[in-house]
Amino acid sequence: MAATGDFPLVTAAAGETVAAVLERLAGAPGEDVVVVDRGRVVGLANRSELRVADRRAPVEEVMEPRLTDVLEARLAAEEPVARRLVHRLPWLLIGLAGAMASAILMGAFDARLEANVVIAFFVPAIVYMADAVGTQTEAVLIRALAAGVRTRAIVTRELLSGLIMGLAVGVAFFVFAAVGWGDARVAIAVALALVASCSVATAVAMILPTIFQRLGRDPAFGSGPLATVVQDLLSIAVYFAIVSVVVF
Repeated sequence: MAATGDFPLVTAAAGETVAAVLERLAGAPGEDVVVVDRGRVVGLANRSELRVADRRAPVEEVMEPRLTDVLEARLAAEEPVARRLVHRLPWLLIGLAGAMASAILMGAFDARLEANVVIAFFVPAIVYMADAVGTQTEAVLIRALAAGVRTRAIVTRELLSGLIMGLAVGVAFFVFAAVGWGDARVAIAVALALVASCSVATAVAMILPTIFQRLGRDPAFGSGPLATVVQDLLSIAVYFAIVSVVVF
């Protein structure tokens, strides 16, 4: 068992017996033990509860699992800079690679852009709206997972919400593009791309956090940057595919 820096809790590995934990807890100042399984916080055990438990039982039988999300938040808030970089920087580098891929993808449609430069004006709007819808869905899902709610309990409502929001912003943007630039075909392409990209972004935002949780990883660290990369690439690809059909 090791102390976590200035953090007032100590940790124990899942599978340790209550007797072993109590023996090592004797010289520790805290009253609580964070139970960790393969690097992930799975619960909290109190010294007084450990003392009255079966000494041969594994510590996870005594722990309180409902506080897991609170413990992870506290540990993440107080971890040193080096650990913060380890947790976050790799995903940001993946995001950087995604930005490079986006540039390459845009370059593949340079002929379309040269033929009608107006279509380039709407790329930021489509990418932003997809990211915004996906971020909302991801926030709802991560909170639900932390509360023990299964993905399948909310998947239908979230997918339907993503579709309806895509339709709403698509209609609004169609009017804006048609009136502002006077090109009905481009306006239709933008509207259809918004509907499609918002729907796809919702699906991506549901899938990635669920995968991270099943792999025993914290979805708050990796799923956000990775989802953004996937959503951006798909939004750009969908937009130019629709433009190729509707405008040209």
